[in-house]
Amino acid sequence: MTKRLLIILFKYVLGLGLLGWVIWRNWEAPPGSGGIGLGDALQKPIHWGPFALAALFCLTSVLLTFMRWLVLVRAQGLSFAPSNALRLGMVGFYFNTFLPGSVGGDIIKAACIAREQSRRTVAVATVLIDRGVGLCGLFWLAAILGSAFWMSGQLDELAVTALAEWFLKSVVIGSTGIMAASLLVWFLLGVFSVERSARLASWLEGIPKIGHSLAEFWRAVRMYRNWGRSIVLALGMSMVSHAGFVLTFYFAAQTLSPVAQIPSLWAHFLIVPIGATIRAGFPAPGGVGGGEYGYGMLYEWLDASSAAGILGLLVQRCIECVWGLIGYVVYLRMKPSLPAPATLSGEPPAAELHAGPIAGS
Repeated sequence: MTKRLLIILFKYVLGLGLLGWVIWRNWEAPPGSGGIGLGDALQKPIHWGPFALAALFCLTSVLLTFMRWLVLVRAQGLSFAPSNALRLGMVGFYFNTFLPGSVGGDIIKAACIAREQSRRTVAVATVLIDRGVGLCGLFWLAAILGSAFWMSGQLDELAVTALAEWFLKSVVIGSTGIMAASLLVWFLLGVFSVERSARLASWLEGIPKIGHSLAEFWRAVRMYRNWGRSIVLALGMSMVSHAGFVLTFYFAAQTLSPVAQIPSLWAHFLIVPIGATIRAGFPAPGGVGGGEYGYGMLYEWLDASSAAGILGLLVQRCIECVWGLIGYVVYLRMKPSLPAPATLSGEPPAAELHAGPIAGS
C-alpha cells in the first residue's frame, strides 16, 4: 500500500512539476517571435462566446460517448437503461478527469457494471470494446479528413513550414495505417467460423483460473463481429463525438487567445488526435503537464503561438472539471435502473448470436 501511494504521489508531482515548467518556459514570448506569452494572454479579456461554445460541445460529445457505450452494451443482450449509461458514464468521466492516467474512469465503470450484471466478463468487455471503438473513431476521423485535405491540396496550404508539412502528412499516414490495421483485424475475425470460434472458446476455458473469463471475453468479441451493425453505429457515433471534442479545443483556445495566434479549424482535426494521444499516455491526473507540453509543441510546429495551445488545453481542463464534478453529483443522486433485457431493434438475442451464422463474413 505504501509503494502504491508513493507511485500515485510521484505521478502527481511529475504532472504538476512539468506543468509548472511549461508555464514558466512560455510565460513570455521569445523576443522577435511576434507571438504572445502566457502572461500577456492572461491580461487580455476573456472571450465568453467561444468559452460557452467549448462548454456546449464538450458536454454534447461526452453525452454521445455514453450513448455509444449503451449501444455496445445492449448489443450483448444485457439489461441496461439509458439512465444507467448516463449514471455510470458520469462517474467514469469524473474519475478520468481527476485520476492519474486516462483509464481510471474505465476501471470504475467496469467495476460498477459488473456488479449490476450476471454476465460480468461480458459487461467488462463492453467497456474495453468501447475504449477500442473510441480510439478507432479518433484516428478514422483524422485519416478520412486528412486524406481529403491532402488530395484536395488543402494540406499544403495548412503547412506554413517544412516541419509543419512533415508533421501533418505523418499524422495522415499514421492515422490511415491505424485505420487499415483495424479493418484487417475486423476481417480476420470474420475468418473464424462458428465451429472454430467454439473450439477456441473451449480451449480458453481450459486455462486455469482465468480460462472462463477469457472464453467469455472472446465470445463477447465474436458477438460484435457476428452483428457488425452495432460496431458501425458505435464507430460513427465515436467519429461525431471526436469532431465535437476538436471543436471543444478549438473554441477553448480562442477563449484567452486571439484567433490570429491559433491554427485553422481544419488543422485542429489533425492536431487534436495527436494531442489527445499524448495527454492520454502521460501518467498524471488527466495527463496534466504532458498534455500542455504536447499541445504547445504542436502549435509551435504549425507556426502558431505555443502559449495559445497551452491555454487552450487549460481552458478545456476547467470545462471538463466543472462537468466532471457535476457528473459526480448526478451519479450520487441517481439510482440504478435495470429494465427487462432488450437488444437493439432488429438484432437477435445473445443466445442466438452464439450459434447463428456470421453476418457479412
